[in-house]
Amino acid sequence: MSKSLLAGVAAASLLAGIANAAELKFAPGEEARFNWKSYEDFKASHGDLKGETLTIFGPWRGDDEILFNSVLAYFIEATGINVRYSSSENYEQQIVIDTQAGSPPNIAILPQPGLLADLASKGFLVPLGDDVEQWVKDNYGAGQSWVDLGVYKGKDGNPAYFALPYKADVKSLVWFVPENFEEAGYEIPTTMEELHALTDQIVEDGGTPWCIGLGSGGATGWPATDWVEDMMLRTQPADVYDKWVKNEIPFTDPAVVGAIEEFGKFALNDKYVSGGTKAVASTDFRDSPKGLFDVPPKCYMHHQASFIPSFFPEGTKLGEDADFFYMPPYASKPDLGKPVLGAGTLVTITQDSKPARAFIDFLKTPIAHEVWMAQSSFLTPYKGVNVEAYGNDQMRKQGDILTSATTFRFDGSDLMPGKIGAGAFWTAMVDYVGGKPVNDVTAEVQKAWDAIK
Repeated sequence: MSKSLLAGVAAASLLAGIANAAELKFAPGEEARFNWKSYEDFKASHGDLKGETLTIFGPWRGDDEILFNSVLAYFIEATGINVRYSSSENYEQQIVIDTQAGSPPNIAILPQPGLLADLASKGFLVPLGDDVEQWVKDNYGAGQSWVDLGVYKGKDGNPAYFALPYKADVKSLVWFVPENFEEAGYEIPTTMEELHALTDQIVEDGGTPWCIGLGSGGATGWPATDWVEDMMLRTQPADVYDKWVKNEIPFTDPAVVGAIEEFGKFALNDKYVSGGTKAVASTDFRDSPKGLFDVPPKCYMHHQASFIPSFFPEGTKLGEDADFFYMPPYASKPDLGKPVLGAGTLVTITQDSKPARAFIDFLKTPIAHEVWMAQSSFLTPYKGVNVEAYGNDQMRKQGDILTSATTFRFDGSDLMPGKIGAGAFWTAMVDYVGGKPVNDVTAEVQKAWDAIK
C-alpha cells in the first residue's frame, strides 16, 4: 500500500465517529418552511431500529462533514440507529481498497459515476430496486437524466439501478455585477443568440465582455472543458453528448468540433476577452473573475460553476455585488430544451442491511434535503422540497435551475477516463486557445483515447 493510501486510511480513522450524539439543528416543528410531516411519517415507519448500526463512507470533510452530520442527526433521532460516518482525503482509492478487502461500509457516497459503474461491474454495489428508480424519475427535475446516472451493469452484465443522487452542483452559470449591467443598460440574455448580441454590444460600447482563465497548475485547461460541455448540450441532443463521453463518437466528430468552435467564438476573439486571447491560458481561474469588480470593469461576464464566489473579493454580497444567470440555450434549437451541466454525489449500498435501506428511504423525504438547504452549500433537484427552505436567494435560484431543467448531464470530463478527461482534453483546450487548429487538437485527443486498452 502506498504512503498516500496509508495516509488515507489514517485520515479515515481519524474522521470516523459515532454521530448518534448529535443534536438536532432545528427543533421539529419550529421551522414552518420544513416538511415536518415527512419526518414524522418516516419516524413512524422506521422507528423500530434502535441499537442497529449503519456505516457510511463519503467525500465530505471539514464544514461539509459538519453539515452532513446535521442531517444525519434526524435520521438517528427517528430510527435509533447508531451511525458511523467516515471519510478520507483519498476517498476514491479508499473505497476500492475497502470493497476489494471485503470490508465495505453499508453506504458509500461518491461524486464519480464512472467509479461507481466500475464497482457495480465487479459486484461491489447492491441494486436499489425498481421502486427507488421510479421515485427518482417521478420526483427529480429532469428525472430520467438523474436515473441514467445511477444505472450500471452489474457483475452479471445486466443493467440495474444502483445510485440515488443526493446534493447537486450547477455549472451552467454566467456571473456578472448587477451595477455594471444597470449602468450600461444591459439586460440578462435568455437565449444564446441574445448572449452573442450582448457580447458584441459590449465591444461596441468600448468594453470587454468576458473574463476567461484556464490556469489551474497541473490541471490547467479544465475550465474550458466546462465551456465545451455546455456548448455540446446546447448544440446537440443529449444522446450525442452521452456517446461523446463514452467514445462512441470520436473527438473528431463534427458535433464535438462544433462545440469547441462555439467556445472559440468567445475565447479566440481578442476584443471579447480581458487581456486578449493570449491571456486566457495563463490567467488562473481563481483570479479570472476579479475583473468583474474592477472600476471600470475589465469584463462584464464570467462563465463558471456555483463554487466561484469563494474567489470573489472579500465582502462581496451575492445578489447585490454579484449575481448570475443561467447560460441560455439557442432559440434556434428549441428541441434541445433547457439543458443543465453539473455534478453531484450519488448514494449507493455497498453492504446491504435494514438500516441501509432505511437510510435510502430517509433520503426520499424532503426533510433530509431541507435541513442542509437551510444552511449552505446544498442544491437539490428534488421537486418535493419547499424552496423557501434555501438559506438564501442565490441557492434558491440555482435550485430552480435544477428542478426546471429538461436535461441534466454530469460533467463530461469527469465521466471520461482520467487520461482523457483529466489529461488530453485539458491539454487540447490549452493548445486550442494558443492557436492550434481545432482539427489538430481533437485528433490528438482521439489518438490518446485510442491508445487506452
